[in-house]
Amino acid sequence: MQVMEAEADEVETEARDPEAEARRRLALGQIRQYPDPVLRMQAREVESFDGDLRRLAERMTQLMRDASGVGLAATQVGIIRRVFVFQPDSDEDPVAVVNPQIAVRSDETAVEGEGCLSLIGVQMPVERPTSIRLEGRNLEGGELSLELADHAARVVQHELDHLDGVLILNRTTDEARKAALAHLRPKAVLAP
Repeated sequence: MQVMEAEADEVETEARDPEAEARRRLALGQIRQYPDPVLRMQAREVESFDGDLRRLAERMTQLMRDASGVGLAATQVGIIRRVFVFQPDSDEDPVAVVNPQIAVRSDETAVEGEGCLSLIGVQMPVERPTSIRLEGRNLEGGELSLELADHAARVVQHELDHLDGVLILNRTTDEARKAALAHLRPKAVLAP
């Protein structure tokens, strides 16, 4: 998931740093972009909790940070496994969640703008529950249960959608979807 509007000022400051912008562009080049068909695939359960899984989570965490994101699903890097990483809060360490599922969703919902590292340049309104209980496994295979609210809950739901092959394009209004698709449509380039 891409950084939300509220954090845009921080990203603009970082974007002025040429080295950080170069890292961001390099990271985005490694993240699958719409309309890549892998983004619509449903990820399979992780069965092996080994060094490969830990290396994948480390790579995803670094890509997420370099791309100025707050979450990244394995499908976004072409790995069709149920694992994602996310940054719960700017002052907390990133968390990797394996075989995640939402056990409880609040009845209260909120509509907020969401961006996506696989849909660069678009942001659209998405309605989601404001709090959830996420269950899954950590990188060693141990049980994991997280009570999340507000921004962290939104990020996790966004990443879990990726693992189910669902994009924010599927969760927004018709008007926002049309505008996003117009922005994402390849542009013809005419040679001189």
